[in-house]
Amino acid sequence: MISVITVVFNGAETIEHNIQSVLSQDYEYIEHIIIDGGSTDGTTDVLRRYDERIDYWISEPDAGIYDAMNKGIALASGKYIGMLNADDYFAEVSSLGKIVRRLEESGAEAVFSCLDIVDPTDSKRILRKNRIPSYGKFWMRIGVMPPHPTFYCKRACYERAGLYRTDYHIAADAEMMVRLLLKHHITWSFIDETTVKMRAGGISSSGLKANWLGNREIVRACAENGLYTNLFFLAFKVPLRLLERIL
Repeated sequence: MISVITVVFNGAETIEHNIQSVLSQDYEYIEHIIIDGGSTDGTTDVLRRYDERIDYWISEPDAGIYDAMNKGIALASGKYIGMLNADDYFAEVSSLGKIVRRLEESGAEAVFSCLDIVDPTDSKRILRKNRIPSYGKFWMRIGVMPPHPTFYCKRACYERAGLYRTDYHIAADAEMMVRLLLKHHITWSFIDETTVKMRAGGISSSGLKANWLGNREIVRACAENGLYTNLFFLAFKVPLRLLERIL
């Protein structure tokens, strides 16, 4: 069993596409858990329409996206767990099957893969292709982490390392990557294919203020997990992001 956790708040425009992309997967043993933060825009109407096809969903106020992710992890019963937020969807019907096969065949505790970031109004238009096949201290020091929507790991990893930090506003996912990969040394495997597509936008890319806060949180995340970096080092990821747009 693989558990897919979707966190949503006022995502009526995209949540149905997200649900359909999970339902269309050709892998059989999927558990889809949707944690809604108390939406008021019609999101829950969509969820009710799919009530019999979603394994579990709840709509209630929460303390933010990472609190909602933690709720999902607590509910998950799968051997493997991953996050597919409301603006994300699987690139192919075989995406989850490829993820599970790699996890089983490699014996790794986690996998990640390539992520396409697409135009929110035209999903066929790719804005950036996120592909970093190898990770280590250098990549983390410049703020480049495995693409979170493509990251799937054993549930035991969260049991060992703990849940997402809710005292981070933007970069708790980056802190989790550093904690799992660096502090707890989990084993991983890279799938050199695009498994997930993500619509551009979101809290971590919503302006200079958000970027500044996100970078400060990445510096803090590294420091709290035993890795030194600074804002100057993080500037080195800018050429990489530009290259992703060119490619």
